[in-house]
Amino acid sequence: MALEITRVLGVYAHPDDADVGAGATLSRFVRQGAYVTIVVITSGGEGGFDDTPREEIQEIRRSEQRAAAAAIGVEDVRFLEGYADGDLWVTRELVRDVARIIRQTRPQLILTTSPERNWESIGASHADHRAAGEAVLRAVYPAARNPFAFPDLLAEGLEPWIVDEAWLQGHPSRNHHVSLESVDVERKIAAVSAHGSQFADLEAISTFVRERAIVDASETDAEYAERFFRVDVRGHD
Repeated sequence: MALEITRVLGVYAHPDDADVGAGATLSRFVRQGAYVTIVVITSGGEGGFDDTPREEIQEIRRSEQRAAAAAIGVEDVRFLEGYADGDLWVTRELVRDVARIIRQTRPQLILTTSPERNWESIGASHADHRAAGEAVLRAVYPAARNPFAFPDLLAEGLEPWIVDEAWLQGHPSRNHHVSLESVDVERKIAAVSAHGSQFADLEAISTFVRERAIVDASETDAEYAERFFRVDVRGHD
């Protein structure tokens, strides 16, 4: 990683999106001393595979996300309010809310889901994932850096901030990999396994995570890796 990264922000539609797509990478950043924040936009209320009452699943999923974050060493987990699982849209309010968190946390790097449909992975192309990715990228450029966008944020004392890079999960193509240690993969497995309300077969999902990390490293010198589509944000004015 050429860029010195000390602050990382992950913004996702649902609890578990960060862990499934980037859990090992986030673990590596934490091990290297970076401060990592995970933001979950929706309640996750449409997730699950059993008859857990809908009025209970939202808090269950928040608790699972906190436990998953702890497994990879992340202490700063935030949940937005007012956005429904399965009905996420790119609105001015959502872009403002993400821009607010960017200005609060001042990250060099943002991780999120791709706004583009990936026909090879319909799950990665969940409409909420694409809406989240689009809103995040609009917040990254130009809203978070533009002093004239959302003057209410300036009134809150939040100065503009320029993000250096965005890494996208689930994109149709990938141009960047992160080499990982076995400890990062094991922590990712622990994080994904914390989402017990979402995965009926935790042994199968653990096997999938490990095998995916090996496949993603197949064109590298590493034993394990995660891959993303890297966007250079700072170079655009």
